[in-house]
Amino acid sequence: MTVPEPEHEEQAGAGLRDAFARLYTPHRMAYIKGEGKPSEDGEQCPFCEIPGMPDEQGLIVARGHAAYVVLNLYPYNSGHLMVVPYRHASSYDELTPEETAELATLTQHALRAIRHASGAQGFNVGMNLGAVAGAGIAAHLHQHVVPRWGGDTNFMPVIGHTKVLPQLLPETRDLLARAWTEV
Repeated sequence: MTVPEPEHEEQAGAGLRDAFARLYTPHRMAYIKGEGKPSEDGEQCPFCEIPGMPDEQGLIVARGHAAYVVLNLYPYNSGHLMVVPYRHASSYDELTPEETAELATLTQHALRAIRHASGAQGFNVGMNLGAVAGAGIAAHLHQHVVPRWGGDTNFMPVIGHTKVLPQLLPETRDLLARAWTEV
């Protein structure tokens, strides 16, 4: 495969000639730059703002009394959910017993709903507490529920640094919200 000559002068120097095709995902730049992350004082927290939105707009799959379930805007796999307490808390040991119990109950229900909707063969479930532990939004605790299938890790994320998702997020939200009521 040859790389074509740039058609415009401003494209010159846009990359070195090599045998690689380029996959551009400019929508990820918001995540890389930290846009939408709450400030240190907790203002503009997306996990605090999402519950005030209609479910479809906020990508909310289900709501409880102390926590809610929402699709991840930057999913590792299709159907990647997060279970989030309504209260702004950054650490698991800050949760009340009621919040802890509902987080667990909603996580169990999420597993059943994803399995029902998509036949997931396994899951990664967990929390990254603190920025150094990998939390994208460290100021507001959230538990990830990532569905897994045999062979779901392929060359795209490894070589292309790109995830291929078979559905748009609103379609995935609708599918999981329906499955939520069926299990």
